[in-house]
Amino acid sequence: MTESHEKNRPTVRFVVIEPDREGQRIDNFLRTELKGVPKTLLYRVLRKGEIRVNKKRVKADYKLCAGDEVRIPPVRVAEQGESIPVGVSLSNHLADAVLYETDALIVINKPSGLAVHGGSGINNGLIEALRQLRPEARFLELVHRLDRDTSGCIMVAKKRSMLRYLHEALREKRVRKIYHALVCGRWPNRKQRVNAPLLRDELKSGERMVRVDANGKESITDFRVLRRFNDFCTLVEASPLTGRTHQIRVHSQFIGHPIVGDVKYGTDADNARMKSKGLRRLMLHAAELSLTLPDGTTLNVKADYDSEMQTALQVLALESVDS
Repeated sequence: MTESHEKNRPTVRFVVIEPDREGQRIDNFLRTELKGVPKTLLYRVLRKGEIRVNKKRVKADYKLCAGDEVRIPPVRVAEQGESIPVGVSLSNHLADAVLYETDALIVINKPSGLAVHGGSGINNGLIEALRQLRPEARFLELVHRLDRDTSGCIMVAKKRSMLRYLHEALREKRVRKIYHALVCGRWPNRKQRVNAPLLRDELKSGERMVRVDANGKESITDFRVLRRFNDFCTLVEASPLTGRTHQIRVHSQFIGHPIVGDVKYGTDADNARMKSKGLRRLMLHAAELSLTLPDGTTLNVKADYDSEMQTALQVLALESVDS
């Protein structure tokens, strides 16, 4: 092996946790420390026990304490020159998508089709793009997630203190999130709450699938009809009272009205019929979020539909009038 290869070869590192990182989950900590490493690999080394905290194995949800010593194994990190530059189109889109910003928090109207973070074949997600576009920012971290094909409100913390505050607010259900979803068929007025436990499975491919199961975690979503388009489909408001993976998508499927464009939980026949009308994206949008900020003020942010969702709803409205 050449001298240059020896120099670049990763080695075991030990990191002592500073007080301002206390409370951060170990998996989120590793994403920051090992930028460029696929998420699936991070979780694999955690499961195998190669990541140690104070010489002990930990799970992905372990919360770090000040003074913890974290052993980070020799995992290859992407080279400095390997990051893919953010394209002009995405750069301009994100600049226009900022809904709210202070020195501690950004709320962005995330476009459908953009993953929140890179990995698993995705070079740049939302957070990587933001870090490239704002190199002066010392700290930028996702507060929560949205599925790749879901659009709308997503929070990014610019200070660790804000990240901790918002994580606590989410745990204590002090953040109200409202989604709009276009679902197949005629949603029944009587169905205003779905209370069905969800169990998450991980397939061998690494893909996550969620299903209703008595052994799953409590999951509750409130629904309200916003508009019907004959019996073809219904625009509903969905307010998740719990924060499970794919919760709205699976709860919609569970009562027989999957979300339009959902290739994971919808049916091929429904999706083919919707595509014939030009409805190609997952029709789920994080429309609004509200919470109380650390200074006591109330933040209420709303995100407009993108042009594709707006056009789809306009076409459906015209068809409903004609029929």
